[in-house]
Amino acid sequence: MSDAKYLEWAGELGIDVARFKRDVASAEVKKIIEDDKKEAAKLGVTGTPSFFINGKFLSGAQPYSAFKAAIERELNS
Repeated sequence: MSDAKYLEWAGELGIDVARFKRDVASAEVKKIIEDDKKEAAKLGVTGTPSFFINGKFLSGAQPYSAFKAAIERELNS
């Protein structure tokens, strides 16, 4: 993983590479990311993927059955 690779992937995905470069260097975007990281830490999120179902934390890649059970629990509570 390198800056060059991120730029290559951005281009492959059809992202405006010039804007992507500006955003990567932007203090405003860096602040948004830092704020999001702080909020995630407060919520106990330490990685991706992370999900919240009706405010209940579900961490990591989960099978369909885990989502179904969590949703059904919330619907029945």
